[in-house]
Amino acid sequence: MSRDFVAALLQLNAEKQVPREALVRALEDGIQQAYRRVAGREDIFVRVETDSGRIDVWRGRLVVDEVDPEWASAQISLDDARAIKPDVRLGEPILEEQLDGDHFGRIGAQTAKQIILQRIREVERDQVYDQFASREGELMTGTVGRVEPRALILDVGKGVEAILATTEQSPLEHFRIGQPVKAFVLEVRRSPRGPQIMVSRTHKNFLRRLFELEVPEIHAGTVEIKSIAREAGSRSKVAVASRQEGLDPVGATVGQRGARVQAVVAELGGEKIDVIPWNDDPSVFVANALSPAQVLGVAIDEEHRIAAITVPERMLSLAIGREGQNARLAARLTGWRIDIRSDLAAAEAARVKDAEPEAEVAVAAPEPAAAEPVVAEAPAALEAAAAEPDEAPVEAIEGMPEPAAEEPPLAAPAKRSRKKTGEVSS
Repeated sequence: MSRDFVAALLQLNAEKQVPREALVRALEDGIQQAYRRVAGREDIFVRVETDSGRIDVWRGRLVVDEVDPEWASAQISLDDARAIKPDVRLGEPILEEQLDGDHFGRIGAQTAKQIILQRIREVERDQVYDQFASREGELMTGTVGRVEPRALILDVGKGVEAILATTEQSPLEHFRIGQPVKAFVLEVRRSPRGPQIMVSRTHKNFLRRLFELEVPEIHAGTVEIKSIAREAGSRSKVAVASRQEGLDPVGATVGQRGARVQAVVAELGGEKIDVIPWNDDPSVFVANALSPAQVLGVAIDEEHRIAAITVPERMLSLAIGREGQNARLAARLTGWRIDIRSDLAAAEAARVKDAEPEAEVAVAAPEPAAAEPVVAEAPAALEAAAAEPDEAPVEAIEGMPEPAAEEPPLAAPAKRSRKKTGEVSS
């Protein structure tokens, strides 16, 4: 029986790829739970010897710091335990009574079998989870198992599936059943059915791992990828720097005749990739990031992290890109807010700025000149009005209204009356 037990243990170890110690712990736990269910007691312990296959079952108490009153029958304090066994340590059981397997009948054996199988499955899941959890942030290759409306299910081996959501897929890519697919491991989660692996093909670090596969200098660390800005399925920008003097980082990344970068482009389904040289000077780095557009000047605002870029008029649309993509990717790559304008617009803005002070002087100069005549004419008008006191009383005596005082016919009736008077007197 012991020989058969050891053979079965070795077979499980080979099939499940689970360490022997983990299998033994699962076996001890299963037998212990089965004995406790049959006997109805919590003070039963089991020990399995892997070499001989012997199984020992006994009643005892577990050594603890402080005994819980509810578990007094299954626990013992450290001081009391050392009175029985001086070299005992915390967490070890103290043997009180050896048990045999006579009362462990068919029901108990069936219960033990179910618990042992369940424990072995749990150990296997934990083993697989630990194996894939250590691969977070790395590349994984799987085979397309099935296509669902919201995800692509990849078989990555050992009965484990990876989930490639539609939001993590490039719009340029289309897959078929059985096709091998590389993906970037985002997260590994625990689930009742085993580890659940979430992968992506749109993450910027997926592009980083592909360059590490294709470029030996990046894998070795002599060329470093400083920053990546990516719009999956359309275009990406990669900033590289060299850690070895005399090594061209862009040339090493692109490869001879672009062979290395073209291999990455082929894996991404034709996505365009710009390789940019890194520079510690922000103005130079921002100018490089706007490639392929030519930059005439860069003004850096350190406080607000704004870079004002001047480009030739003919390259303004190239610097901005379709729907602003080139400028948007350059801003993400560098971490600076980018303001782009043409050289003509910049010259016009400078000319208007220089002309603004002259215009202000021309508008402000007439104001004091216009105010001086008003102040000088006021006394003259008063003197003119005081010099004419005779006419107003005459008009008042004759009883004529003020509007009619200016009419000339007022003197004619007086002449005719004097002539008639003269004729009568003669």
